[in-house]
Amino acid sequence: MRSWGETEKRRARIEIIPMIDVMMFLLVFFVLLSLNVIPAMGVKTSLPSSSSTSDLQTQHLARITLGLDGELQLEGRDIAAGALVSGLQQLQAAEPSKKLTLIVNADQKVEFQRVIDLMDTLKGNGFDAISFVSRRK
Repeated sequence: MRSWGETEKRRARIEIIPMIDVMMFLLVFFVLLSLNVIPAMGVKTSLPSSSSTSDLQTQHLARITLGLDGELQLEGRDIAAGALVSGLQQLQAAEPSKKLTLIVNADQKVEFQRVIDLMDTLKGNGFDAISFVSRRK
C-alpha cells in the first residue's frame, strides 16, 4: 500500500506586480482623459498674444467668448446675440453695488467687425468696463 504524504498547505499570497500594472494603467488613463476633456469644454479659442498684458484684479466678472464659427457664449453657456444684454443685466442685478467688468475672449482669427459690433452693443447698453483676453508673449 502506498502512503501519500501530507500535502503542504500553501498560503495564499497577493501578487503585487499585476496590481501595479493595473494601477499604472488607471493613472495613465485618467491623466490622458483629463488632458483631452478639460479644454473641450466651451468654445475652443486660440488667443492673440501681446507683450503688454496685465492681470485683472476684480471680483464681479462676466466672461463673453466669441468663437470662430459665429458662436457666442456668456459664462461658458451658449447664448443668442439678442439675449446677451439681458443675460448681462441679470448678472449685474445680482450684485448692483459692484460694477460688472466684462472679459471678452475671442479667437485670434475672429473677424474684427464682430468684435467691434459686440463692443458697440455692450457700450450702447451701459457696459463700458470691457477687457480683452490675450496670451503673454
